[in-house]
Parts: sequence; structure tokens; C-alpha cells
Amino acid sequence: MIFRTMLHFVLSRFGPRLGHYDVARTQFTTLPTDQDTMRHMNNGVYLSIMDIARFDMLQRNGVWKIFQQRGWYPVVVSETISFRKSLQMWQKFTIESRIIGFDAKAMYVEQRFVRPDADGKPEIYAQGFIRGRFLKRGGGVVTIDELTDAVGVAPAAVTIPEWLLSWSTDVAMPPTRAAAPSVWE
Repeated sequence: MIFRTMLHFVLSRFGPRLGHYDVARTQFTTLPTDQDTMRHMNNGVYLSIMDIARFDMLQRNGVWKIFQQRGWYPVVVSETISFRKSLQMWQKFTIESRIIGFDAKAMYVEQRFVRPDADGKPEIYAQGFIRGRFLKRGGGVVTIDELTDAVGVAPAAVTIPEWLLSWSTDVAMPPTRAAAPSVWE
């Protein structure tokens, strides 16, 4: 994964520039190291590749540069993915990534694993959503007001589905300074 990450770190510098809320399309190929015992891409690899595609999106839409200038960095708070079709070895695929909005504390990104269908039209193989926050290198959390001041408010057409907002509440962990005992009931 490190070599793929480094490759895309370089490629994203030369990829087409995007607006902050545009869909980024990042190209990948399923490699032998991505395979599990069932000979398709391992479910954990999907999440790692989503990380690379999000970085590509943030680099190409200019948000990464803003974060660097301000000393901010992203962290994933929660993520979910659903699978529809398997990706096989050596298959080329695209990850489509887009910022879909903000709640009171975090940013949401939708990501789709896409391949052409029999007619050449894009078909979704898997779809994931992440909820991310931004931290300051000097300590503290970047507020949504600070974030939207830096990157702009999401256009009205870019919305977070209600189920995703409910999901993020349902899967939330306690804050880092709160107790979180591991007790099985």
C-alpha cells in the first residue's frame, strides 16, 4: 500500500484541478497484494484505497493546500461501506469521491468504486461514506465555522442523506477524555 500511496501522492499533483465540491475520479488497478483467500479484493483494502482517493481529491480540489497553510490535518471518525460486486485481480476501477456536506462537528465524504458495465456506463461495485474531523497541529479541533470559512459552504445540491446523519450518531464513540470501558454484556 505504501508504494501505491506514494504513486498517487505524485500523480495527484498533476491531475486535473477541481472545485472544492466537485467529484474527483481516481484510477486504480486491483493488484495481487489486494487479494484475499476468495481471490477478490479484500474488504479491508477497500478502506485503505479510499484513504488514497480522498487524499487525491483533497490535493486536486485545493483543500489540502489550505489545510497545510493552516496547520490542519484530517482524521476519520467513522466509516461504512457496502459491497455490490467483487473486484477481481488486474481489474481497473475508478473511485469517485465527493465532499457531501457538514454536520455540527464533521465533514462527510461519499466514495464509490466504479467500473464500466456491458454498455460502457459507470456501474457502482461498492459505496462508502466517511465522517471526518480536522485537528490542529498545535492542538485542538478545527470547528466547522473555521472549515467552511476556509473552503466555502457546500452548495445546496450537495446534501447529507438523513440516514447518514442518524448513522453517525448511532455509531459515535465517547469523546477521547470520557470513559470507554470494554464491558461485554
